[in-house]
Amino acid sequence: MVPFRVVRDDETGEALLEVSLSGPLLLDYPLLNKGSAFTDDERREFGLLGLLPPHVSSIDEQMARIYENYNSKQTDLEKYIFLVALQDRNETLFYRMLEDHITEMMPIIYTPVVGAASQHYSHIYRRPRGLYISYPHREEIDRILDNAPYRDIDVIVVTDGERILGLGDLGVGGMGIPVGKLSLYSVCAGIYPAATLPIFLDVGTDNQSLLNDPLYLGWRHERMRGREYDDFIDAFVGSVKRKFPGVLLQWEDFSRNNARRLLDRYKDELCTFNDDIQGTGAVTLAGLLAAVKAIGSRMSEHRVLIFGAGSAGTGVADQTVSAMKGEGLSVEEARTRIWMIDVGGLLHAGRKDLESFNAMYAQPIERLQGWKVERPDYIPLEDVVRNVRPTILIGTAAQPGAFTKEIVTEMASHVERPIIFPLSNPTSKSEAVPSAVISWTGGRALVATGSPFPSVHYKGNLVRIGQCNNVYIFPGVGLGVLGAGARRVTDEMFLVAARALSEMSPALRDSRASLFPALEDAREVSRAVAVEVGLEAQRAGLARQSSREELEQRIKKRMWLPRYLKYRLRQ
Repeated sequence: MVPFRVVRDDETGEALLEVSLSGPLLLDYPLLNKGSAFTDDERREFGLLGLLPPHVSSIDEQMARIYENYNSKQTDLEKYIFLVALQDRNETLFYRMLEDHITEMMPIIYTPVVGAASQHYSHIYRRPRGLYISYPHREEIDRILDNAPYRDIDVIVVTDGERILGLGDLGVGGMGIPVGKLSLYSVCAGIYPAATLPIFLDVGTDNQSLLNDPLYLGWRHERMRGREYDDFIDAFVGSVKRKFPGVLLQWEDFSRNNARRLLDRYKDELCTFNDDIQGTGAVTLAGLLAAVKAIGSRMSEHRVLIFGAGSAGTGVADQTVSAMKGEGLSVEEARTRIWMIDVGGLLHAGRKDLESFNAMYAQPIERLQGWKVERPDYIPLEDVVRNVRPTILIGTAAQPGAFTKEIVTEMASHVERPIIFPLSNPTSKSEAVPSAVISWTGGRALVATGSPFPSVHYKGNLVRIGQCNNVYIFPGVGLGVLGAGARRVTDEMFLVAARALSEMSPALRDSRASLFPALEDAREVSRAVAVEVGLEAQRAGLARQSSREELEQRIKKRMWLPRYLKYRLRQ
C-alpha cells in the first residue's frame, strides 16, 4: 500500500498529505522526507523528536545549504553523484533545486554528464531506482512489475542500454538514461515523481570491458539477439499492458536495428513512442522551422543534408518530410530534398546494403550523374556537400569534428545563411564546435547543438547557441497525452509539438538570439506543447472531445510543483 495520499483540510480546504509512515522510516522515504523542514507539530505527531536538529528550516534555507555543498564539488561527475544522492534522500528538495538552477544543473543530471555517469555506473552506484528486468528472469516479469514502488504509474521510460547517447553499449549503466529522462518529466512538465517508473531491460552486453570489470552490476553475458530478444521484449510489453493499462511507454537509446522496428511493432498496441526517433525529429524540426522563418524562407525551399542515417537521423528526416508536405509538397517531392549519409557514404539506390528504415531516403542513381567523386562506390560527406550544395547540414552520427573547416566553408560559399546543427551527444561527440562554425562562416550560420555550448563572441556581437534538446518536446508530449487521456501517440502529435516550440523561438525576434527558448521557460514550453498535442489527439479521435479551455485546465491541474505540503498522520 502506498503510505500517503493527498487530501483536503476540512476547515481550510488546502491540500495536505495523509502519511502512514513515522520515525526513521519516514526520514528514509525520499518522496515524503522533508528533513530539517518538518515542523515541531509534525515532529511530535510522526515520532521525529530528537531525530533531527532542533532548528526548523524553511525550504529556502535548505536550498542554500544544498547549493553550497553542490558548489564545493570539484568535478561534474561529483556534482552528478551529489544530486542523485539528494534525489534518493529528499525528492521535493531535489526538484526544487533543479527548478531554481535548471540551466546550470540540467547538463549535470542529463547530457553531457549523464554519459560519463553511465560509463561509471557500476563504480558510483549508491541506491537502486526503478526496476531491473534481466533476461534470466524473463518468466517473472509480472512479478517484477508488481514490485514497483508505486502502483499508479503514468509514464515508463525503458532502455536496454545498447546505444547510450553516442557512447554505444553501456550495459546496465544505461539505467542512468531512464532515471534522468523521468527527472526531466517531473521538473519540466510537472509529472508527479510517484507516477514515473524507469526500467532497464538487461539482455547482456557486448562491451567486453564491462564483462571484464569485477564490479560490473549487470548480467554477465553477451547480448541476446534474434528470436530470443524479440520474445523477451514481447513478454515485457505484454506485462506492461496487464499491470499498467493506459501507461505511456517511452523507448530510449535502443540500437538502430531495434529502435524503429520495436516502435512499429507496438505503436498500435499501447500508448508509446521512441524519443530518439520522434522526439529528436520534432525538436530538430522546431529549430529548423524557427531558423528558416528567421531568414524569411520556408522548409520546402531547402536542401537538407543529414550526416547519420540511424534512429535520430531518420527521425529528423521523417519530421522534415511532414513539414514540407504541410507546405504543399508530396512525400516523394519532399524526400528528393533530403540527402542522407551513413557509414557507407551517401544513401542512393545503387547501394545494396541499405536498411529498411532508411532505404526510403536513398536518392535515385540518376541524380548523381555528372558528379565529380573520387570513389563512386563510397561518396563521403565532402563530396555530397560539394555537389548538392545543401542549405541545411545536420549531424547525428557521433563523429566528432566531422564538420571540418573545408566542409563548412564549402557549404557557406553557396548559401547566404547556412543552417548547421551538430547534434550528437555528449559534447565530445559533437560534429563541430559552434565557435568554429560561426568563425568559418563569417558569422552568417544559424547554429544549434545537441549538447550545451556557451555563447560565441564574434566581432563584437554575442551569438547565443541554442541547445536542440529533446527536453523541449518529450515532457510536453507526455503531459499532453496524459492530460487529454489519449489512447495512442501519433507522428502528427510530434509535428504540432514542433510547430508550437518553433513559435517560441527567441530568434524570431532577434537574429543573434538562440533558436530555442531558455531552459528557465521549460515548464511554459511543456504546457504550450501539451495543449497542442492534446488538441491533436482530439482531432484524431484518440481522446475525449473538450474545449481548449477545459483541456488547458486539465493540463495545468496535472503539473506538480516541488513544494512541501502539511502532513497529518494517516490512521
